[in-house]
Amino acid sequence: MQVRTDQLQLLFRQSLPAPYGSVGGALALSWLQLDLGNRSVITPWLITLCLAAMVRLALFRDYNCRLASHLTIARWEGVYFATLVFTSGVWGVGAFLLTSSNNLLSQVITLFFAVGMAGSAISAYSAYRYMALTAVGLVLLPTTLWLLIQPSTEQRLLALTSLAFCAFVVRATRELSRALQSLLRLRRELEIQHSIASNAARTDDLTGVNNRRAFNEKAETMFAYTRRYGVPLCALLFDIDHFKQINDTHGHAAGDKVLQAVVRQIKSALREADLCGRLGGEEFGVLLAGTNMQEAVQIAERIRLAVQAIKEPVNDTTLQVTISVGVAEADSACADVSTLLKQADAAMYRAKSNGRNQVHSCYAQAPQAAAFQ
Repeated sequence: MQVRTDQLQLLFRQSLPAPYGSVGGALALSWLQLDLGNRSVITPWLITLCLAAMVRLALFRDYNCRLASHLTIARWEGVYFATLVFTSGVWGVGAFLLTSSNNLLSQVITLFFAVGMAGSAISAYSAYRYMALTAVGLVLLPTTLWLLIQPSTEQRLLALTSLAFCAFVVRATRELSRALQSLLRLRRELEIQHSIASNAARTDDLTGVNNRRAFNEKAETMFAYTRRYGVPLCALLFDIDHFKQINDTHGHAAGDKVLQAVVRQIKSALREADLCGRLGGEEFGVLLAGTNMQEAVQIAERIRLAVQAIKEPVNDTTLQVTISVGVAEADSACADVSTLLKQADAAMYRAKSNGRNQVHSCYAQAPQAAAFQ
């Protein structure tokens, strides 16, 4: 589906000059035909072509402005194809009427312009082969078939030359379409792979949350946003208690399971807009936008209790897991997100030094923190 979307975008981008070229070519052909006795055909033909060009330009405007974004790709293709058929048909009928005069010079000039218009259609509509072939057929075939049944050798040669060009177009558009489709698919696959690689470079493989680099980058953005709009922001730092002992006693596989279990509990307590990341080893960070200190401490305590309830089976035993949590709020004196995280880190180390499995805030006398100290 995405490749088809790219194909439609390419069609609109490549064919934007087509309405102008259609009218410009018709004006040039009409000027050359004025002295050849075809004035009665020229005026209504030009008026119709100008109206068709205006309709097509309106379609381009609607597509680019997304005024009809509810339309599916198939509907966009259908509407575009209808305008293309009408414009190409008008060109073909006009060329046929100009060619049907008895003046050989007029016929040569008209066929020359028709071939030129058909050639430009190959590049303008190459994103959709059937559109390119339709445009070429509608512009060239009426004139070509009429010349083919004429008694004059010169006229038949003109027709055969035009048919040879049509055969070339059929082959060329087939190869061009294959190459273009392959290119669009390759481009989409490369974008997907780039997205996967970029996401992998910013995600902790074990836990699935942001790694330290991604967390810091997003934290800077979140901090700037909350400062700009006056939104409260709190940071939580978590450290798994006695994690080294878990690794040393039960092995790194058991430690990995503990990390994953803790992250599941952290993420279950967060909103979609909250930021979570693994900062290294057994330490995790969380930023809560739109959350004051009291609310942040309550969230931290819920997470602490949820982690404390973890019963991780390892071999013949069940691990009891606890965490120490530090909470800090970005007040007016907090210059940047780094300062905020340092305050949360200091609170976390106070929680560890006071016996672990606790929530501490950066304000030693804060009543909401004292309840969990």
